[in-house]
Amino acid sequence: MDYLAAIRSFVRAVDLGSFSKAAAESGLKVSTVSRHVASLEADMRVALLNRSTHSLHVTEAGRIFHERASRILIEVEEARTSTASLNDRPQGTLRLNMPVSFGRRHVMAHLKEFLARYPDIRIDATLTDATVDLIEAGADVAVRIGALSDSTLVARRLATQHRVPVASPGYLASRPRPQRPQDLSLHVCLCFALQADDAWYCRTSQQPGAPLIRVEVQGPLRVNDSEALREAALADLGVALLPTWLVVDDLRAGRLEAMLVDHDWQIAPGPERAIWAIYPPKKVVSPKVSAFIAFLMERFGSPAYWDRPAEGR
Repeated sequence: MDYLAAIRSFVRAVDLGSFSKAAAESGLKVSTVSRHVASLEADMRVALLNRSTHSLHVTEAGRIFHERASRILIEVEEARTSTASLNDRPQGTLRLNMPVSFGRRHVMAHLKEFLARYPDIRIDATLTDATVDLIEAGADVAVRIGALSDSTLVARRLATQHRVPVASPGYLASRPRPQRPQDLSLHVCLCFALQADDAWYCRTSQQPGAPLIRVEVQGPLRVNDSEALREAALADLGVALLPTWLVVDDLRAGRLEAMLVDHDWQIAPGPERAIWAIYPPKKVVSPKVSAFIAFLMERFGSPAYWDRPAEGR
């Protein structure tokens, strides 16, 4: 028995005083309404209605059940309306997952503006560099960086991920600036510990479809954290291949210098690297998720503000 449908049939039959009127209102057969009521009576082992040819008479048990069942139907409708209204405008709690460094620099920095624009949204943010199962974690949306793995999740590209070789003026003061990618083999290079081998890869920006050039690199330091590599480069320890979103302020302030910027750089061969918004597949994407993704795309711009001249930010 569909208990909720049976309750609805009973309540409307009592309210309208007729099985036939309740059936017509609900688009059901009279026999279906009668069966619903009979099922309730069988379940509770009590008579709810006394039927005659032309009228219904509610028993004492039926009056008690009608009173409480009517309240239940009102509460169910209110619950349905309240839940459905979440799709009327961006509101509710947005559970957000994002990488630590990028999140601090380029998401948290804009949340004041986002929350001012959408005052009915609250944000529950988690910053972690671990790849979190969004569905298991109950997250609405995540910001991720790199190549996408095969997944049932939905991805929207927020910005392109650009890397560039950088070094401090102190390091470069006593060494020749590289003129071509292979010159980096003669430099002290600071490697990301998670890259597959001691090599960086590039192609000229004018030939985006050209084969990647493999550049052998070596140095005394490998680190599994981009922020730590940035600190090492600032400390004159060598050349690091870092994302532009991480070093943009250092480049503009002259604390680091970019080299070979006419090439597109990667720490590994493979699919496109980008900055993505990821969310679980749903028939209807909630307005809070759509609003957040649209806001980041608007705020980052194309190209992203960290890849534009300083006055473009």
